[in-house]
Amino acid sequence: MESIQSLQWFREKGLVDEAQKHSVLLKKIFSACFGITDEKILIIGDVGFEKRLVSPLMAASLYFASKAMNLNSKLILQAPKSRMQDADPEVVESLLGLEEKNVVFVVASDKLGAIGDAGKSFRAYCARKKHKFITSTSLGDLPTAMFKEVIDAIDVDYKPLWAEHQRWKEIFDAAKEVRVTTPAGTDLHFNKESMVALKSDGAYNIPGLGGNMPAGEVYFPCSGNKVDGVVVIDGSSRNHKHTAVIKTPIKLIIENGGITSIEGGEEAKELEKTLQMAAEHSKRPKTVYRVSELGFGLNRKAKIIGSTLVDEKAYGTAHIGIGSNYWFGGNIYAIIHLDQIFKNPVVEVDGQKVVI
Repeated sequence: MESIQSLQWFREKGLVDEAQKHSVLLKKIFSACFGITDEKILIIGDVGFEKRLVSPLMAASLYFASKAMNLNSKLILQAPKSRMQDADPEVVESLLGLEEKNVVFVVASDKLGAIGDAGKSFRAYCARKKHKFITSTSLGDLPTAMFKEVIDAIDVDYKPLWAEHQRWKEIFDAAKEVRVTTPAGTDLHFNKESMVALKSDGAYNIPGLGGNMPAGEVYFPCSGNKVDGVVVIDGSSRNHKHTAVIKTPIKLIIENGGITSIEGGEEAKELEKTLQMAAEHSKRPKTVYRVSELGFGLNRKAKIIGSTLVDEKAYGTAHIGIGSNYWFGGNIYAIIHLDQIFKNPVVEVDGQKVVI
């Protein structure tokens, strides 16, 4: 559905007032985060699920915010997409028809979907076309009432957030060995020598650059197999179904970069089942058990709410990624990437304790 049809859909669902109310809080990102002046803006959302309408609400709020600022924007809603499904034809056509150096916002209940002639990777397509972009995915796990928590995590003071991200990037870029412990029992040694730390800080004003909204993490891939220890997941866990807020902590034993044991309750069983399923469908089954990322949340307004997009940004959390990392500087190719969030990390860099 393109703009006119999408707006009619919002009216029929009674969502216009809610989206317009929150659009006021999103205006700042168009100038502060993206530096938009006269670029065209393509907003791609979906219709969500019953009682889980965070994705369409966020897409509409972005659209109303852009219109209030007299920006040239187009809104498309498609059916929710998951892994291995294609984006709707009008989405692909709109991407292909967008001239270079414009802006694309993707807000999805799960995935954008395969984009056909636009290429295998949305991020690579945007880099090639020099589009600034947002990727806000996996919002379909959240009940509609959680929309406010997502908006709150976007409505932040970005200048101090950027400064904090830069400080941590510099610390981690200089590091060889990072150790993370927690009161719950985590004790992880993570080698990142020669690997560059990345920022998801909301400063996306360079053509071809983009990232998540909400923003708020510094993360990096591992260097080879040099990841060992124990990680106790007590925040949230991404599996093949959804993001589960943890009730019974998951204990992961990691040796030479791979997960060798998963202990816990129902959340642990779902994660183990997910990895087993991925291994069965993978040409490289061992890669789905590899620990590929270590990241830290820096957004003081984000909370653990059951969406990885938001949970991993929450201040006072850390997360590991399981599976692929080739797309952010690593050398692990896997058919999954699952973030696991844990609380209250204590960080040592090359033997020296540092304070997040």
